This record gives sequence, C-alpha cells and structure tokens, in this order.
Amino acid sequence: MNMNMLMQQAKKMQKDMENAKEEVSKMLFTSKQPLVEVTINGDKVITNIKINKDITSEDIEILQDMIMLAVNDAIKQANKAMEDKLGNFASGIPGIF
Repeated sequence: MNMNMLMQQAKKMQKDMENAKEEVSKMLFTSKQPLVEVTINGDKVITNIKINKDITSEDIEILQDMIMLAVNDAIKQANKAMEDKLGNFASGIPGIF
C-alpha cells in the first residue's frame, strides 16, 4: 500500500468520525426520575428540565437527588451513543472518549 492511499484512507476515516460525532451531537437523551425529567443533547448540554408540578417543600432534597441522577443518566446515554458510533474507529484504543 502506498503512502498516498494511506493518506486517503486516513482522510476518509477522519470525515466519517466527524460525521458520526455530528450525528450524535444532534441526538437528544432524556432521563426520567419520579420528580424530574432531564434532556441533554449529544454534546452533553442540558436542553430541558421538567419538574413535577406536585412537588412539596419536603420533596426539595429528593428533587435535588433526582436531578443529579437524571443528568448523570442522560450523560451516560450520550456517552454510550458516542462510543457506539465511534467504537469501530477506536477499537483497541482505551479511554479515547
């Protein structure tokens, strides 16, 4: 295989990776907990938080925990989608994401 062919393959792989990242960036990931629902995009930016209307002042501490759980779960979903999309590009390279 000549150097020119390797460069073409590398450019194609880079473009494919960029397309996959862009595709995941446009996706939304939602996590629902009993008192809250959190949505993030593939760039891990929170796009929406919905809080149950029936919350009482006693539920505030629980709500805080639910928000944390929902955000972390939505981030895990986004990370998994990115790994699924880019996994074939990075097989054998631990910690690339």
